[in-house]
Amino acid sequence: MAVTTVDSVAPPVLAERLGRGYWAGVLRRLSRDPVAMTAAAIILLIVLAAIFAPYIAPADPYKSSMIRRLRPIGTPGFLLGSDELGRDMLSRLIYGGRLSLVMGVLPVICAFVVGSFLGVTAGYAGGWLNTIIMRTVDVFYAFPSVLLAIALSGTLGAGITNAIVALTIVFVPQVTRVAESVTTQIRNRDYVEAARVSGARAATIVRVHVLGNVLGPIFVYSTSLISVSMILASGLSFLGLGSKPPEPEWGLMLNTLRTAIYSQPLVAALPGVMIFITSISFNLLSDGLRSAMEVKA
Repeated sequence: MAVTTVDSVAPPVLAERLGRGYWAGVLRRLSRDPVAMTAAAIILLIVLAAIFAPYIAPADPYKSSMIRRLRPIGTPGFLLGSDELGRDMLSRLIYGGRLSLVMGVLPVICAFVVGSFLGVTAGYAGGWLNTIIMRTVDVFYAFPSVLLAIALSGTLGAGITNAIVALTIVFVPQVTRVAESVTTQIRNRDYVEAARVSGARAATIVRVHVLGNVLGPIFVYSTSLISVSMILASGLSFLGLGSKPPEPEWGLMLNTLRTAIYSQPLVAALPGVMIFITSISFNLLSDGLRSAMEVKA
């Protein structure tokens, strides 16, 4: 899997370009990207299916029937087959999108908020405060994301809440490094120096001149983490460190269906297909957004 580096993040743009006209141009260029728009449409369909699951799911995702277990795809009454307990796979996939999306998106949102605050603070303040924040971040950043997520989840204990907390801690250092990098570039711009010389307070300079320039690149980078977050969240559930049975969640469904890989391989692969489609769609949308923002002055 390709890892997004700090250098691949869209460069900060000038403050005067961050008005309504600039963002309208970004949306216009994004709408002309067929790959990004297709990915956005797929994500929208998955989100809507998860929200309206009680109305569109054909069956109760928790209702089991041992005489109907492991039915193949296309069985009457079981469009996508049934799982190891005879529960309708289509219904469980639709409901499973709820937990999978929450566990994939919420940690990135939390990391975006916390990491942006730490990174902007470190980048603008500099000096000893920058050293303390960034050296602390480097301690967590030194560990591979998968191992760190498993270690934190194992320490905190199994459960959805603890898994979200663990994933948030995993992504905060990455967002902080990007935020610190772009803030360090912005703080030396002429208009920031002019505001500083004019006597403006640091909080005002950060709010008016810095945030408008750095939040865009940080947001684009954060969107690229959603696909990684979904894969890690599914992996935690697969290992028993995330959601627990009988909750429908794609990673957990992969775990419970692993014994059926030889008897019903297509049915057993369906949760993995959903994880792949969703994660690759977020990746493609993030790439399209980055390209739409990378416009030379």
